[in-house]
Amino acid sequence: MADRQQRGNRGRGRARGFAGAGRGGQGQGQGHYEGRGQQPAEQAPVQQQHRQEPSTSRPQQPRGPAEAGAAGGRGAMRGNRFVPDVLRTRPVNSTVSKHGSKGKQILLQTNYFRVGRKDNESIFQYRVDFNPVVESSRLMSALVFNLKPVIGGYLFDGTQLFTRHRLRSDEVEYPTKDPISGQSYIIKLRKVGTIDGTTEMAFMIFNLINRRAMNGLKLTLIGRNYFDGQAKMSIQQYGIDLYPGYVTSIRQHEQDVLMCAELTHRVMRTDTCYMMFKTCLNQGANWRDNYKRMVLGTVVMATYGKNNTYTINDVEFNTTPESSFETSNGKITFLQYYKERYNIIIRDPRQPMLVSRAKPRDIRAGKPELIYLIPELVRATGITDEMRRNFNLMRTLADYTRLTPDKRIQRLETFNQRLQSCEESADVFRFWQTELDRRLVEVPGRVLAEEEILFNANETNKVLAGPQADWQMAFRNNPMYMSVPLRNWFVVVSAGDQNLVGSFMNCIHDVARGMRFEISKPQFEVIQNDSPAVYVDCLNRLVQQDPQMIFCVVSNDKADRYAAIKKKTCVERAIPTQVIKARTITPKGGNVRTLMSVATKVAIQMNCKLGGIPWVLRNPLTSVMVIGFDVCHDTRDKSKSYGAMVASMYGAGQKHPKFFSTVNHHSSGEELSNFMAQNVIKALHSYSNDFGGALPQRIIIYRDGVGEGQLKYVYEHEVGAIKEKLNMAYKDQAASKLTFFVVSKRIHTRLFHQKQNPIPGTIVDDIITLPERNDFFLVSQSVRQGTVSPTSYNILRDESGLNADQLQLYTFKQTHLYYNWSGSVGVPAVCQYAHKLAFLAGQYLHQAPHNMLEKKLYYL
Repeated sequence: MADRQQRGNRGRGRARGFAGAGRGGQGQGQGHYEGRGQQPAEQAPVQQQHRQEPSTSRPQQPRGPAEAGAAGGRGAMRGNRFVPDVLRTRPVNSTVSKHGSKGKQILLQTNYFRVGRKDNESIFQYRVDFNPVVESSRLMSALVFNLKPVIGGYLFDGTQLFTRHRLRSDEVEYPTKDPISGQSYIIKLRKVGTIDGTTEMAFMIFNLINRRAMNGLKLTLIGRNYFDGQAKMSIQQYGIDLYPGYVTSIRQHEQDVLMCAELTHRVMRTDTCYMMFKTCLNQGANWRDNYKRMVLGTVVMATYGKNNTYTINDVEFNTTPESSFETSNGKITFLQYYKERYNIIIRDPRQPMLVSRAKPRDIRAGKPELIYLIPELVRATGITDEMRRNFNLMRTLADYTRLTPDKRIQRLETFNQRLQSCEESADVFRFWQTELDRRLVEVPGRVLAEEEILFNANETNKVLAGPQADWQMAFRNNPMYMSVPLRNWFVVVSAGDQNLVGSFMNCIHDVARGMRFEISKPQFEVIQNDSPAVYVDCLNRLVQQDPQMIFCVVSNDKADRYAAIKKKTCVERAIPTQVIKARTITPKGGNVRTLMSVATKVAIQMNCKLGGIPWVLRNPLTSVMVIGFDVCHDTRDKSKSYGAMVASMYGAGQKHPKFFSTVNHHSSGEELSNFMAQNVIKALHSYSNDFGGALPQRIIIYRDGVGEGQLKYVYEHEVGAIKEKLNMAYKDQAASKLTFFVVSKRIHTRLFHQKQNPIPGTIVDDIITLPERNDFFLVSQSVRQGTVSPTSYNILRDESGLNADQLQLYTFKQTHLYYNWSGSVGVPAVCQYAHKLAFLAGQYLHQAPHNMLEKKLYYL
């Protein structure tokens, strides 16, 4: 369920064949490293995109670039995948410390194990060629396996072979035969490099060794990770199976090579796509559209071969298993292919075919663009939006997946013990002279002091955030820092909910008085039903009266209605809206007082959307602009994305922030750096207008939504473009001081303190951080269930003049300023705001909002 990028070198290679220390038979260890686009022998038939007739054709797949093994270091090709350069943003001999010292010192456990080699011998890298050419990776692995008595143990990724033993010559040829057909082949091995233990290629090999060792545990490779099918948990009432699995990554950290090991889960639905097809077919009208709506975008797993996973991009109703496609031996139908290749008989020869489009990187690597799948042979993975709305289902899943720290530690140690005690796995480690420490790595950490939450400018109303960084109860006795009177507003409600909404409005007024938020009585607009058309018609009338806010009560969370409301008020007009479900404001047991907590949160949201500020913190920096940026894909057009930027701005001596936001849409392939730089300049103009023509002395950017492979692009293009624009903007003033963070929330690193979650404010900046980066981990929030996830902060550029303690503290402060929650959050508030805004644009608006809203938090 959690298959996002992990910081670290997450095993970027593929071990198509491996022979260890004298164990196993032919083809043993053909476990793939990456789950998608796997070897042709295990793929579904493929079809070229530009075809002249309904029949399908299967192009031969090239094995990889001709010079795949060159250099064997950074920037080389490994198999069909590129080895990216390591981005070094911290000078090798830097005298500026990345380690802070403020806070209470504590000792933490992590989900890392040390990895060592018992000797310093090199690994030899050879390019592998076959004569005649072999396209099947299964056959390639079998042929190379025949050489094991001669060359000893090896790793083979389909193009390159790695071994501890140097061959008798740098170029050597070996005759061999296909063990099944008896055809003769010549395998040519050419030495292309020697790998020591400090290169990126060496860590790739470490990952291959570890994943080969995991094969000994009889795990199943699904997608990119290994899962334990024998330990699956069946949740029959919901028709799903839950597979527990492991995510591992080995790379060089500050002092040691470490393996990060994290637990993950994969949801597998018990029904096949064919069962979904039959359900739609039985519904009659519009069954084609319903079926496409159900399967498009779904990740499915093949129930044959190596259980490869694919994303469904299309359904071809005119192509069936009876259709034929071209092979090197002539045409063959899908029915024949699956019978001959897998001994599978397709039961319904007339079912429509599913189509999966390969990723651009796979196409560039020579893989076919279209892959055809038979519905009855693939199972849907993951959960649907309808499942997400099922509270009982999500609670059941949470009981299995949200492991407490003590249980997570226990399972990690058990995983380590299995690797050490399994004879086949131990043989792999022994042969490659590799050792996995049995103990979890311990690291020093620090806990920053609790922040004070301020509710007025003279600081007479203030509370400590508390050990869990949660101050929801504080509004019972404190006002909001700054309120905007709400005098002209409407409540839109269905005819049957008038009494319910009236009671809730009384709660709103009660809590508003305590927070010194002036709210006049609203005007009620009663509608007969809450369909999108009725709402649009009603809003068309109300917006003519130029209200401050429109409060909408809806019966459920239907997306089309919500989109209609937001488009009318956020795009066509610039009017803040508050949309809430009737169920949310229904009192429990008929007791209206149970709604006071909900009313408090809603009142805070309403004030923020009008331009108010509920609370502030002491700001140690003067004249600063803090920027958050995030990206969200357009749900209607996958080729589009929306980038949202939110800036909080502080003038000299000002305690509370002013806000600015903007949204840009961009298509695939467009340079995102251009939009980023332009938007920063827009925010500068807003700052200048708000603060008498002045520009901020410091600009701190928190960039979210960056994957491991995008760091170099962000560093070279986005940061460079922003700095260039800033130099032009500041030409008549002192140079701007830019600090650029990359924020990574979905990582696999976990921290434990005495087998419990660390409290908010916990910082780690050594041992598990990376030597080439100026980075740290911060736990800034508390969780009620499961294990808390730290956030990784990677500073790509820093001109602030602040030391590590100051940057870490300021970042922690920023996590307390998200006004949609009276507590700290996992990322700086501007990142969370940017995420909310990008999500609104990509999911519902599908265009940029009205520019008159850019100084309000209307997207909360």
